[in-house]
Parts: sequence; structure tokens; C-alpha cells
Amino acid sequence: MPSAREMRLRIKSVKNISQVTRALEAVSAAKVRKSVQAVAATRPYAIKAWQVLTHVAAQPGRQSLHPLLTERPNPKSALAIVITSDRGLAGAYNTNIVRFIAQHFDSHRTPVKYIAVGRKGRDLLVRRRKELLADFSNLPAAPSFADVSAIGRMAVAEFEAGTTDEVYLVYTNFVNMARQVATMKQLLPLELAGGKQVMELQKGSAVAAYEYEPDLRELLDEIIPRFTALQVYQAILESQASEHAARMVSMHSATDNAKELASAYELQYNKMRQQTITNDILDIVGGAEALAAA
Repeated sequence: MPSAREMRLRIKSVKNISQVTRALEAVSAAKVRKSVQAVAATRPYAIKAWQVLTHVAAQPGRQSLHPLLTERPNPKSALAIVITSDRGLAGAYNTNIVRFIAQHFDSHRTPVKYIAVGRKGRDLLVRRRKELLADFSNLPAAPSFADVSAIGRMAVAEFEAGTTDEVYLVYTNFVNMARQVATMKQLLPLELAGGKQVMELQKGSAVAAYEYEPDLRELLDEIIPRFTALQVYQAILESQASEHAARMVSMHSATDNAKELASAYELQYNKMRQQTITNDILDIVGGAEALAAA
């Protein structure tokens, strides 16, 4: 059984940990508000850009419109952009992404290369001996489009060079503070998911009609790489909001657990003190009786 001094040290240690986790929870709460605001500010534009891309992809003869829209028969390689965090203490946020990757790509029809966005994802991919093409770690807390556009450009360059035939984007979609969902989206060649996606794009309005000036091919040369990079940027913002929300929930749970553990230790310590006092009283009474009997 631990001594009273050891119990006091345990109680002090657990209370110190609870103060740290409470501070981390407060920091994450402030960060998640900013991240959610950034997601809300950019999401409408990203959705509209995706609608334009899917509209182009649904056009007859899409194979001849642009090389980035052309599906390649018998693909031989794939590229996955995996977005995780640079830091831990976010619950199962990072491991959920890696588990999601394993479910979808371990048995993929072609070999898969990876672009890791975030140090945790990079480390987990290296540990699993995956082929890592590039690593983008230590992004700013509030990244701009210029900070992440190189990721989209690299994916487009790999596809245009023919070294990869499919490009996927894997990230965590922010739904609300309690729910974040691992999501996969095919970036190149652009995949029209079928009736469900078309219905979502057309919900509440007639089918959108776009006119392209000055020339469709010239315009596509500019907008497809940019809109592809925009989807990566939006996915990073969604992932950052999900990361901060997951860390806030995780730190809240850790604080509650530390408080419960400290209460259990204090109860055990008080019982120990009470037992010690009782034993001392019994010793005194026994000694007094022995003296009286003598």
C-alpha cells in the first residue's frame, strides 16, 4: 500500500494534469471558433467551384475537353493526399484517418503513393511503410490559399506527367462540434458520383447553365488546376476545424477523468489517515491501560 506521502504526491500530480488539460481545452475552444468561421467563409465558394467542375465533367465529350478530365483506361498508379494534424492530444482524430486510408487503399487495384499534410499522418504512413511522395508539415495556424496551393499544383503535375492516373483527397469533414467524418474525394480525373450528387447540386433550383468565355479549353487550362487546389485548401480548413473540435472534446474528457481520479485518491488518502489516527488512539489507550494495570 502506498504511503501517505506518495498519495499526496499522486493527488498533486493529477490536479496539475487537470489544470493543463483544462488550459488546452480553453485554447482549442478559441481555435475551433476561428477555424469554423474560416470554413463557413470559404465553403460556399468551394461548393460553387465544385459545382462548376462537376458541370464540366458532365458535358458530352468530356474526354476531349481537357487532359485533367480524361479517364485513363487500366490505371497503373494512384496518389492520395492525406490531411492530418501536426500535433497529438486530439483523441482518435489522426488514427481514424489512417484507419480510413487502410480500409480504402490497402487493397486498392493499383499501387498508391501519398502526399502527407501534417506530421502525424506522415509518421503513421512511414511506420506503415507506405510510399511517401511529399510531406507538407508545420502549416500556419490560419493558412492562406498561397500556403497550400503547392499541394494542388504537385498533384496536377503528377497527373499531367503520367506518373499517377488517379488523385484522391482524404480529410476529415467538419459536421459539428461533436461529429467529424473521415471523407474521401476523387480529384483527378474528376469523378461525377452519379445521381445522388447531381440531385444535391440541383436541389432547390433548376439545372445550372454556364457560358464559357473566351474559350472553353483556354478557360479550363486555368480553372481546373486552381479549383483542384481550392478543394485541397477547403479540405485543410475542414480538417483543422475537426482537429480543434476533437482536441477540445478530448481535453474536456481528460479533465473530467483527472478530477474523478483525484477524488478517488483523496478518498483513499482520507481513509488511510483515518486508519492511522485510529491505530494511534488504540496504541495510546492500550498503553494507558497497561500503565494502570501495573
